Amino acid sequence: MASTTTDLTVEPSGQAEGYEAFKVEHRGIDLIPEQDKKMKPSDLFWLWAGAVWNVEFLVYGALIMSFAFSFWQAVAAILIGNLFFALLGLASLQGPVTGTTALMVSRAPFGRNGNRPVSLFNWITQVGFEIEGLYFVVELAKTMFQRGGVTAGRGLEIGIIVVALVIQIIVPFLGHATITKVLRYLSLVFIVLFALMAILVIPHAHLSAVHQHTSLALWTTGVVLIVSAGGLGWTENGNDYSRYLSRSTSKAKTFWAATLGAGIPAILLELLGAGAYLVSTKTALGVTGIPTAFTAWFFWPFAVLAIVQLFAINTMDLYSSGVTLQALGLRLSRVGCVVLDTIVSGAVTAYIVFNGHFYQDLSGFLDYIVVWLAPWFGIMMVDWLLRRGRYDPGSLVGVRGGLYWRTGGWNIRALVAQALGMVAAMMWIDAAFYQPAYTGPISSTLGGSDLSWVAGIVVGSLVYFLLSWKRVRWERERTPALD
Repeated sequence: MASTTTDLTVEPSGQAEGYEAFKVEHRGIDLIPEQDKKMKPSDLFWLWAGAVWNVEFLVYGALIMSFAFSFWQAVAAILIGNLFFALLGLASLQGPVTGTTALMVSRAPFGRNGNRPVSLFNWITQVGFEIEGLYFVVELAKTMFQRGGVTAGRGLEIGIIVVALVIQIIVPFLGHATITKVLRYLSLVFIVLFALMAILVIPHAHLSAVHQHTSLALWTTGVVLIVSAGGLGWTENGNDYSRYLSRSTSKAKTFWAATLGAGIPAILLELLGAGAYLVSTKTALGVTGIPTAFTAWFFWPFAVLAIVQLFAINTMDLYSSGVTLQALGLRLSRVGCVVLDTIVSGAVTAYIVFNGHFYQDLSGFLDYIVVWLAPWFGIMMVDWLLRRGRYDPGSLVGVRGGLYWRTGGWNIRALVAQALGMVAAMMWIDAAFYQPAYTGPISSTLGGSDLSWVAGIVVGSLVYFLLSWKRVRWERERTPALD
């Protein structure tokens, strides 16, 4: 019989503090007291909008056009793929109830120790997105120097990376309240930039400019890219930011704030990126190529604001990777974890700048992260539904014991569901053009289609339900009522 709350050993909570921007947040994964939950649904909306109003999403729109999509195929992939920002909305509903982060809520289905493998996967994912943003910053900065007549040699590249790391660490170092405020105002600036870009692109984006039409199988790969870079790819961050909402916040308001805050700008930017590709196929080369679709004078305002926005989106990843390290069990403060992640992401970015094949690596990264993320999300949602949204926060942060301890801190049922979901995702993945190259047997049989994310969610969630519904019901009946 698993331990219950009567023998629960709880980690010491963080120091008392308010919720104030431009002051260092010392809380990490510890529980947020109800009196300190000062966030509103509108804040959550603008936080996500500020993260996604970003040049990276322009790149995603151009990138799928480089897969030999017609413009209308790209439009369909963008619209359908971004409907799944609803997954982010669903993955933000547990934070207000528990007062803790996504990978701490994940201890409910997996157990404290069983949660470590998925926490490690998530940390690698977050650092991967940080590297993506840093790479774009470096490439834009190099292009700006070249426009000014300065050749970007190895020494200058290293200098750019170091300066970028120093700038990048500031906002996530300060924490949640600062991120919320900064992203709200940056979103308004980038909306103006987007409107200007649209005015410059739309008159020149002729549908006859690019003659291509991809297969349905390859089209599904494009949808996977949109889903993994968008709605599904942010689910492991959702509760990290919604946890400062009051427990009494309407679930509908939380859901729509996250879903629409991220989904609307993603659709608009990716459509604009696809349109920019019609003007100049150099946009497929990434962020430094996008200005070629605009008039020449636009490069400098675009580049400056794009770098600012890239730092903005990296604050989200860096904040979440820090609290994920704590959920993994690293005995560092949240601030210490942010510093460590900054060093790691900087080192890997330097390697890729000097030795990598970034755009091929990026596409492969976005395809492969679905393998772990899809079943994890499915398990989390089934667990939440079976619990009817009720959690024991003390058991989530407990060092030992509690409702979610099970056998030595491991829930084998959830780990089996996760493993089988990952196998299912690998069966239906098409990563033939990435490194490591791989095509699953189902994908190969069906002409290269890629529905890995669907297979992962369905198999992971179904297996978890079949193995766990009785046990989770038992835990739900013993969950203490929250005041």
